[in-house]
Amino acid sequence: MTDSVQLAAMTLADYQPVMDLWSACEGVRASESREELARILDRNPGLCLVARAGGSGGNAALAGPSLAGAILCCHDGRRGYLYHLGVAPGFRRQGIATQLVDRCLAELARLGIRRCTIFLIRGNADGEAFWRQHGWRERTDLVAFAKDLEQ
Repeated sequence: MTDSVQLAAMTLADYQPVMDLWSACEGVRASESREELARILDRNPGLCLVARAGGSGGNAALAGPSLAGAILCCHDGRRGYLYHLGVAPGFRRQGIATQLVDRCLAELARLGIRRCTIFLIRGNADGEAFWRQHGWRERTDLVAFAKDLEQ
């Protein structure tokens, strides 16, 4: 990772720059509302991360133009989950994604979480290659189901 990129805990002030980043990343499908992100951050303090470039020093007001990457990291007390790993095109191939993931996994391990899962959109070849290159294995024994709840 470049020296000018710093990892920091994501805050709600990062909402729009992070959503803009994820929207620009092929293979990332993020649809969290501001309220949903607030709940995720509250339930997982310090686990969701941003990577900022240009010495913004964690100033969320500067996060827009200097946001290099972001990831959501959550757990249910037993298993960890990573969502929406994204790195801005101008910052790719510098180790930022690896640093984000490694920090998340270290924090999960510190909390006693022994396994972490990711979900990829089918056909995301770049995503599959990244995770395989970093020692993750595909789970072929599971089928995922989802149900939308009425509000």
